[in-house]
Amino acid sequence: MSAAATEPARVAIVTGAGRGIGRAVALELARAGYSLCLAARSRDELEETRSQSGLPPERALIVLVDLATEDAPDLLVGAALDCYGRVDVLVNNAGWAPPRTPLLKMRPVDMDRMIAINLRAPIALTRLAAAAMTPRGSGTIVNIASSAAIKAPAGEAVYAATKAALIAFTRASFHEMRLSGLKLSVIVPGLVDTALIPNNKRLDRAAMLSTADVADAVMQIVNARAGACPVEVTLEPQIDPERQG
Repeated sequence: MSAAATEPARVAIVTGAGRGIGRAVALELARAGYSLCLAARSRDELEETRSQSGLPPERALIVLVDLATEDAPDLLVGAALDCYGRVDVLVNNAGWAPPRTPLLKMRPVDMDRMIAINLRAPIALTRLAAAAMTPRGSGTIVNIASSAAIKAPAGEAVYAATKAALIAFTRASFHEMRLSGLKLSVIVPGLVDTALIPNNKRLDRAAMLSTADVADAVMQIVNARAGACPVEVTLEPQIDPERQG
């Protein structure tokens, strides 16, 4: 039997994998031959992602985790390593925000949850995954930010701040990781047509990005040579779906 035949499948951790962008990314990784570690809070949604992936349960680990809790990153990466013994790709996709709320009316509990899920967890997961990847001298980490970091819309001050900080974190860490042969990149998409965006007469949903657009960008980074990995990828709709008419 050849070495290639006995080599274990590459492993990808995807947070927020139960729906939307996370599910689209997980399905593309499965099609590319990766075993999956699927993380979110809803078992039903993760079971649906696993079913759509076509992977058997032993190649699509489900981890129920709330990334707002401090020990969640350790539990998630630990579960992946215990199950597979390796991590090749980490996609920090999970994010959270309440409906647009003026800063003076924002609840402290909501501010804390945004900072925990959108920033603290990706930083911790990046550190843990990079530690597992470094001995092999290869691995890919992709952070999903948002154009809110650039546009900074009213009512999204804290959310925009967390995503802007995630971009800055990725840019700084990019230079550290590449010294170890790792790839680190951040995707900054405009509005993506997911269930998280409520229907609004001002929005032209056909003008939004699709989850497939973001998944394709993730796979381009995953498949890129280490020396050609971009630190940042911006995805913009053809037209601004919030400025129609």
